[in-house]
Amino acid sequence: MRFGLDVAQQRISWDELVGRVQLAEELGFEGAWGFDHFQPMYGEGPGETFEGMTTLAALAGVTSRIRLGLLVTGVTYRHPSVLAAQALTIDHASHGRLDLSLGAAWFDKEHRELGIPFPPLGERFDLLEDALEIVSRLFTGEVVSYEGKVVSLHDARLRPLPVQRPRPPIWIGGSGPRRTLPLAARFADVWHSFGSPKSLQEASERLDRLAEGAGRDPADIVRAGSLSLDDLDTARRHLEKWRAAGWGYLVCGWPEVGAAQVERFVREVVPDVVG
Repeated sequence: MRFGLDVAQQRISWDELVGRVQLAEELGFEGAWGFDHFQPMYGEGPGETFEGMTTLAALAGVTSRIRLGLLVTGVTYRHPSVLAAQALTIDHASHGRLDLSLGAAWFDKEHRELGIPFPPLGERFDLLEDALEIVSRLFTGEVVSYEGKVVSLHDARLRPLPVQRPRPPIWIGGSGPRRTLPLAARFADVWHSFGSPKSLQEASERLDRLAEGAGRDPADIVRAGSLSLDDLDTARRHLEKWRAAGWGYLVCGWPEVGAAQVERFVREVVPDVVG
Protein backbone atom coordinates (compact mmCIF):
# COMPACT_ATOMS: atom_id res chain seq x y z
CA MET A 1 0.00 0.00 0.00
CA ARG A 2 1.31 3.41 -1.03
CA PHE A 3 0.15 6.78 0.27
CA GLY A 4 -0.16 10.31 -1.05
CA LEU A 5 -1.09 13.45 0.85
CA ASP A 6 -3.66 15.89 -0.54
CA VAL A 7 -2.35 19.41 0.10
CA ALA A 8 -4.97 21.22 -2.02
CA GLN A 9 -3.55 24.72 -2.45
CA GLN A 10 -6.53 26.80 -1.35
CA ARG A 11 -6.96 29.27 1.52
CA ILE A 12 -3.37 28.76 2.69
CA SER A 13 -0.23 30.80 2.12
CA TRP A 14 2.52 29.68 -0.21
CA ASP A 15 4.85 29.01 2.71
CA GLU A 16 2.21 26.85 4.40
CA LEU A 17 1.77 24.87 1.19
CA VAL A 18 5.51 24.27 0.87
CA GLY A 19 5.64 23.23 4.51
CA ARG A 20 2.90 20.65 3.99
CA VAL A 21 4.64 19.12 0.99
CA GLN A 22 8.00 19.03 2.73
CA LEU A 23 6.39 17.39 5.77
CA ALA A 24 4.84 14.76 3.49
CA GLU A 25 8.27 14.08 2.01
CA GLU A 26 9.88 13.86 5.45
CA LEU A 27 7.22 11.42 6.66
CA GLY A 28 7.66 9.12 3.67
CA PHE A 29 4.51 9.77 1.65
CA GLU A 30 5.01 8.70 -1.95
CA GLY A 31 3.13 11.63 -3.42
CA ALA A 32 1.89 15.14 -2.73
CA TRP A 33 -1.31 16.13 -4.52
CA GLY A 34 -2.66 19.55 -5.28
CA PHE A 35 -5.82 20.43 -7.16
CA ASP A 36 -6.45 22.11 -10.50
CA HIS A 37 -8.61 25.15 -9.86
CA PHE A 38 -8.23 28.91 -9.85
CA GLN A 39 -10.71 29.64 -7.05
CA PRO A 40 -11.30 28.07 -3.61
CA MET A 41 -13.62 25.07 -3.63
CA TYR A 42 -15.08 25.73 -0.19
CA GLY A 43 -15.45 28.53 2.35
CA GLU A 44 -16.78 32.03 1.93
CA GLY A 45 -15.28 34.90 0.00
CA PRO A 46 -12.01 35.17 -1.90
CA GLY A 47 -8.95 33.25 -0.79
CA GLU A 48 -5.52 32.10 -1.86
CA THR A 49 -5.53 29.64 -4.75
CA PHE A 50 -2.34 28.83 -6.64
CA GLU A 51 -2.44 27.61 -10.25
CA GLY A 52 -1.78 23.90 -10.44
CA MET A 53 0.90 23.22 -13.04
CA THR A 54 3.11 26.17 -12.06
CA THR A 55 2.71 25.09 -8.44
CA LEU A 56 4.09 21.65 -9.30
CA ALA A 57 7.04 23.20 -11.13
CA ALA A 58 7.85 25.36 -8.11
CA LEU A 59 7.44 22.47 -5.66
CA ALA A 60 9.89 20.43 -7.71
CA GLY A 61 12.58 22.91 -6.67
CA VAL A 62 11.94 22.66 -2.92
CA THR A 63 11.64 18.87 -2.70
CA SER A 64 13.87 15.99 -3.74
CA ARG A 65 12.05 12.66 -3.40
CA ILE A 66 8.29 13.02 -3.21
CA ARG A 67 6.21 12.62 -6.37
CA LEU A 68 4.01 15.53 -7.45
CA GLY A 69 0.60 15.68 -9.12
CA LEU A 70 -2.83 17.30 -9.36
CA LEU A 71 -6.09 15.47 -8.71
CA VAL A 72 -7.17 16.00 -11.37
CA THR A 73 -5.92 18.19 -14.22
CA GLY A 74 -9.01 19.51 -15.98
CA VAL A 75 -8.64 19.29 -19.75
CA THR A 76 -10.72 22.44 -20.30
CA TYR A 77 -8.05 24.65 -18.72
CA ARG A 78 -5.18 24.08 -21.18
CA HIS A 79 -4.75 23.04 -24.78
CA PRO A 80 -3.57 19.39 -24.73
CA SER A 81 -0.31 20.25 -26.50
CA VAL A 82 0.39 22.99 -23.95
CA LEU A 83 -0.37 20.52 -21.15
CA ALA A 84 2.07 18.03 -22.66
CA ALA A 85 4.80 20.70 -22.85
CA GLN A 86 4.15 21.74 -19.25
CA ALA A 87 4.25 18.12 -18.11
CA LEU A 88 7.58 17.55 -19.86
CA THR A 89 9.01 20.62 -18.14
CA ILE A 90 7.84 19.47 -14.68
CA ASP A 91 9.08 15.94 -15.34
CA HIS A 92 12.56 17.33 -15.99
CA ALA A 93 12.46 19.95 -13.22
CA SER A 94 11.57 17.21 -10.72
CA HIS A 95 14.00 14.66 -12.21
CA GLY A 96 11.16 12.27 -12.98
CA ARG A 97 8.68 12.80 -10.14
CA LEU A 98 5.54 13.88 -12.02
CA ASP A 99 2.27 11.94 -11.96
CA LEU A 100 -0.08 13.25 -14.67
CA SER A 101 -3.72 12.90 -13.68
CA LEU A 102 -6.45 13.95 -16.13
CA GLY A 103 -10.19 14.46 -15.97
CA ALA A 104 -13.01 16.07 -17.93
CA ALA A 105 -13.44 19.04 -15.50
CA TRP A 106 -16.70 19.93 -13.79
CA PHE A 107 -16.58 23.29 -11.93
CA ASP A 108 -18.88 25.28 -14.18
CA LYS A 109 -19.05 28.30 -11.82
CA GLU A 110 -15.31 28.83 -12.10
CA HIS A 111 -15.36 28.54 -15.89
CA ARG A 112 -18.27 30.96 -16.21
CA GLU A 113 -16.81 33.60 -13.89
CA LEU A 114 -13.33 33.49 -15.43
CA GLY A 115 -14.52 33.30 -19.04
CA ILE A 116 -13.16 29.80 -19.66
CA PRO A 117 -15.25 27.82 -22.17
CA PHE A 118 -17.20 25.01 -20.54
CA PRO A 119 -18.57 22.68 -23.25
CA PRO A 120 -21.31 20.13 -22.61
CA LEU A 121 -20.28 16.93 -20.85
CA GLY A 122 -20.00 14.84 -24.02
CA GLU A 123 -17.69 17.38 -25.64
CA ARG A 124 -15.54 17.54 -22.52
CA PHE A 125 -15.09 13.78 -22.64
CA ASP A 126 -14.21 14.02 -26.32
CA LEU A 127 -11.57 16.57 -25.33
CA LEU A 128 -10.34 14.27 -22.54
CA GLU A 129 -9.94 11.42 -25.03
CA ASP A 130 -8.04 13.72 -27.39
CA ALA A 131 -5.83 14.96 -24.56
CA LEU A 132 -4.92 11.42 -23.53
CA GLU A 133 -4.04 10.53 -27.11
CA ILE A 134 -2.10 13.75 -27.67
CA VAL A 135 0.04 13.70 -24.51
CA SER A 136 0.80 10.01 -25.01
CA ARG A 137 1.91 10.57 -28.60
CA LEU A 138 3.86 13.78 -27.96
CA PHE A 139 5.76 12.12 -25.11
CA THR A 140 7.36 9.80 -27.70
CA GLY A 141 9.38 12.70 -29.08
CA GLU A 142 8.51 11.58 -32.61
CA VAL A 143 6.74 13.56 -35.32
CA VAL A 144 3.07 12.68 -34.96
CA SER A 145 -0.24 13.55 -36.57
CA TYR A 146 -3.61 12.83 -35.02
CA GLU A 147 -7.17 13.51 -36.14
CA GLY A 148 -9.08 14.17 -32.96
CA LYS A 149 -12.71 14.81 -32.15
CA VAL A 150 -11.88 18.28 -30.80
CA VAL A 151 -8.11 18.81 -31.21
CA SER A 152 -5.83 17.48 -33.95
CA LEU A 153 -2.06 17.36 -34.46
CA HIS A 154 -0.30 18.00 -37.76
CA ASP A 155 3.32 16.83 -37.95
CA ALA A 156 3.79 17.83 -34.33
CA ARG A 157 6.81 17.19 -32.16
CA LEU A 158 7.93 18.03 -28.62
CA ARG A 159 11.34 17.59 -27.06
CA PRO A 160 13.04 16.72 -24.75
CA LEU A 161 11.96 13.18 -24.16
CA PRO A 162 10.48 12.65 -20.70
CA VAL A 163 12.77 11.59 -17.87
CA GLN A 164 10.29 8.82 -17.04
CA ARG A 165 10.08 6.34 -19.86
CA PRO A 166 8.03 5.81 -21.82
CA ARG A 167 6.21 8.70 -20.09
CA PRO A 168 5.07 9.98 -16.70
CA PRO A 169 2.42 7.72 -15.13
CA ILE A 170 -1.10 8.65 -16.21
CA TRP A 171 -3.87 8.76 -13.63
CA ILE A 172 -7.54 8.93 -14.64
CA GLY A 173 -10.17 9.89 -12.10
CA GLY A 174 -13.85 8.98 -11.97
CA SER A 175 -16.08 5.93 -12.25
CA GLY A 176 -18.45 6.69 -15.12
CA PRO A 177 -19.12 3.40 -16.92
CA ARG A 178 -19.67 4.79 -20.42
CA ARG A 179 -16.74 7.18 -20.94
CA THR A 180 -14.38 7.30 -17.95
CA LEU A 181 -13.78 3.59 -17.38
CA PRO A 182 -13.15 2.77 -21.07
CA LEU A 183 -10.57 5.57 -21.19
CA ALA A 184 -8.97 4.31 -17.98
CA ALA A 185 -8.81 0.82 -19.46
CA ARG A 186 -6.90 2.16 -22.48
CA PHE A 187 -4.62 4.78 -20.95
CA ALA A 188 -4.41 4.68 -17.16
CA ASP A 189 -1.51 3.46 -15.09
CA VAL A 190 -3.57 4.39 -12.03
CA TRP A 191 -7.35 4.66 -11.70
CA HIS A 192 -8.59 6.89 -8.87
CA SER A 193 -12.14 7.29 -7.67
CA PHE A 194 -14.01 8.41 -4.57
CA GLY A 195 -16.05 5.93 -2.58
CA SER A 196 -15.47 2.78 -0.54
CA PRO A 197 -14.09 -0.60 -1.65
CA LYS A 198 -17.65 -1.94 -1.62
CA SER A 199 -19.19 0.94 -3.58
CA LEU A 200 -16.40 0.81 -6.18
CA GLN A 201 -16.27 -2.97 -6.57
CA GLU A 202 -18.58 -3.07 -9.59
CA ALA A 203 -16.65 -0.28 -11.34
CA SER A 204 -13.33 -2.00 -10.61
CA GLU A 205 -14.61 -5.28 -12.04
CA ARG A 206 -15.86 -3.46 -15.12
CA LEU A 207 -12.44 -1.87 -15.50
CA ASP A 208 -10.90 -5.35 -15.41
CA ARG A 209 -13.10 -6.50 -18.27
CA LEU A 210 -12.49 -3.36 -20.32
CA ALA A 211 -8.73 -3.61 -19.83
CA GLU A 212 -8.75 -7.20 -21.04
CA GLY A 213 -10.78 -6.12 -24.06
CA ALA A 214 -8.16 -3.46 -24.76
CA GLY A 215 -5.41 -6.06 -24.65
CA ARG A 216 -4.06 -5.00 -21.27
CA ASP A 217 -3.45 -6.89 -18.05
CA PRO A 218 -5.91 -5.44 -15.50
CA ALA A 219 -3.26 -5.88 -12.81
CA ASP A 220 -1.19 -3.21 -14.57
CA ILE A 221 -3.76 -0.57 -13.55
CA VAL A 222 -3.27 0.41 -9.91
CA ARG A 223 -6.47 1.12 -7.98
CA ALA A 224 -6.36 4.29 -5.89
CA GLY A 225 -8.88 5.57 -3.36
CA SER A 226 -9.08 8.37 -0.82
CA LEU A 227 -8.79 8.35 2.97
CA SER A 228 -9.83 10.99 5.49
CA LEU A 229 -7.43 11.56 8.38
CA ASP A 230 -9.83 13.66 10.46
CA ASP A 231 -10.51 10.72 12.82
CA LEU A 232 -7.68 8.19 13.11
CA ASP A 233 -9.81 5.36 14.49
CA THR A 234 -12.06 5.67 11.45
CA ALA A 235 -9.01 6.00 9.19
CA ARG A 236 -7.62 2.76 10.64
CA ARG A 237 -10.83 0.85 9.93
CA HIS A 238 -11.12 2.20 6.40
CA LEU A 239 -7.45 1.54 5.68
CA GLU A 240 -7.91 -2.10 6.70
CA LYS A 241 -10.84 -2.42 4.29
CA TRP A 242 -8.93 -0.84 1.39
CA ARG A 243 -5.96 -3.11 2.02
CA ALA A 244 -8.12 -6.23 2.25
CA ALA A 245 -9.79 -5.33 -1.05
CA GLY A 246 -6.42 -5.14 -2.81
CA TRP A 247 -6.25 -1.41 -3.51
CA GLY A 248 -2.72 -0.19 -3.99
CA TYR A 249 -2.74 3.57 -3.27
CA LEU A 250 -4.62 5.94 -0.96
CA VAL A 251 -4.69 9.72 -1.22
CA CYS A 252 -4.98 11.04 2.33
CA GLY A 253 -6.82 14.28 2.94
CA TRP A 254 -5.15 17.01 4.98
CA PRO A 255 -6.95 16.91 8.37
CA GLU A 256 -8.60 19.94 9.90
CA VAL A 257 -6.46 19.68 13.05
CA GLY A 258 -3.28 19.92 11.02
CA ALA A 259 0.19 18.45 10.78
CA ALA A 260 0.27 16.62 14.12
CA GLN A 261 -2.58 14.39 12.94
CA VAL A 262 -0.70 13.53 9.74
CA GLU A 263 2.35 12.56 11.81
CA ARG A 264 0.24 10.36 14.12
CA PHE A 265 -1.27 8.58 11.13
CA VAL A 266 2.15 7.72 9.75
CA ARG A 267 3.67 6.70 13.07
CA GLU A 268 0.73 4.97 14.72
CA VAL A 269 -1.79 3.76 12.12
CA VAL A 270 0.24 2.80 9.06
CA PRO A 271 2.67 0.42 10.84
CA ASP A 272 -0.21 -1.39 12.57
CA VAL A 273 -2.20 -1.97 9.40
CA VAL A 274 0.38 -2.17 6.63
CA GLY A 275 3.42 -3.34 8.59
